[in-house]
Amino acid sequence: MIRTRHILLFIAIVLGVLVEAFAQVAPDSKLYRTIAELDKEYFDAYNECDMETQARLLNEDLEFYHDMGGVSTDKDEVVESILQNICGKVSRELVPESFEVHEIKDFGAVAMGYHKFFNSEEPDAISTPSRFVVVYKNDNSTWSIYRVISLH
Repeated sequence: MIRTRHILLFIAIVLGVLVEAFAQVAPDSKLYRTIAELDKEYFDAYNECDMETQARLLNEDLEFYHDMGGVSTDKDEVVESILQNICGKVSRELVPESFEVHEIKDFGAVAMGYHKFFNSEEPDAISTPSRFVVVYKNDNSTWSIYRVISLH
């Protein structure tokens, strides 16, 4: 009986350590605020068709994985595709309570959560939240969007 309690206590401690090790950073941390600001800056530019800001925030080695559209590994093609297919037609809205930030030691951070897209050409269409994962790279205090996974 005592041995079982010790084993259960050990398992609880290990699980607690693992959960803490993989937990998101606190919403009031500098990293969280930085990544949240980058998300807002990028998607404000996305919603306003500010292609210059979008291009500036995308890493030259961008990889974009979209469950419906496939894989894009050319930053210029991604920017051009947004310009041709999204600008003035689609806007993005973050589901705020879903936003998480996880640090990647000596590299950057991962942001994930849910967002909704609204098509101005289909104003009555219902937008269901879709999952996103964005890897941000930090090069000498310059952040960029390095990898994107978009799941609808």
